[in-house]
Amino acid sequence: MKTITLPAGETVPAMGLGTWHMGERIGDPATEARALSHGLDLGISVIDTAEMYGRGGAERVVARAIEGRREEVFIISKVLPHNASAKGTIEACEKSLQRMEVECIDLYLLHWPGRHPLADTVAAFQRLQCDGKIRYWGVSNFDTDDMAALWRIPGGDQCQINQILYNLSNRGVEWDLLPWCRNQAMPIMAYSPLDQGRLSSNAKLAEIAARHDATPSQIALAWTMRDEGVMTIPKASVLAHVDQNRAAWELVLEPEDLADLNIAFSPPTAKRSLSIL
Repeated sequence: MKTITLPAGETVPAMGLGTWHMGERIGDPATEARALSHGLDLGISVIDTAEMYGRGGAERVVARAIEGRREEVFIISKVLPHNASAKGTIEACEKSLQRMEVECIDLYLLHWPGRHPLADTVAAFQRLQCDGKIRYWGVSNFDTDDMAALWRIPGGDQCQINQILYNLSNRGVEWDLLPWCRNQAMPIMAYSPLDQGRLSSNAKLAEIAARHDATPSQIALAWTMRDEGVMTIPKASVLAHVDQNRAAWELVLEPEDLADLNIAFSPPTAKRSLSIL
């Protein structure tokens, strides 16, 4: 199974379970929790969530999914930028811990750059680490300039990951952000790897999928994991979709497949601003 290695040296699966839109009023928390628990049964031991998702509802779904099996899970959550002051980061983390009914978050991210000084957020992350509330910290939706600014802050180079929008339809990060992160030996986490489901009906992906007895979605997921240093976090609330995603974890694309995908989904030829959902 493909894995990634954090700068701190810990190895984690290259596929995680996303929770965006879980825990919302229109959803079914019990079904969503079963999907996450099923993913854990299949060895997908990373769960990505955030205080923003469902206004804390997704974190409560995570609590149901991991009940009695905390030691099996690598939990990722995020603090909203408007909460990311020195004091607010601490308070937000405490609330996330309470909602998930855990004592420690494995990886805690700043959801996107905001108005609070990065130095204050990093200092809060360091305090949370010292207090045993988080193990590692990272960022999300940071472009190359944002990452460079983070690296200029004392302790900023302890960032473990950058979670960004990355899929076949959104390849702009390959121009400079991915190379920058690789130069720091820091992985990225690809959110919305199926472009919110739009890639599941793509004709070129269907053509390649037929070669592998797979689905277009599985090809799209395998593509995000084609190189080292990229974790993909598809969200699935249906058990069958979790099974399909898990199968993509083992799928290896051939050079012919990658060449065809480069024609159908062209890599960038110039700098593009980081896309955010």
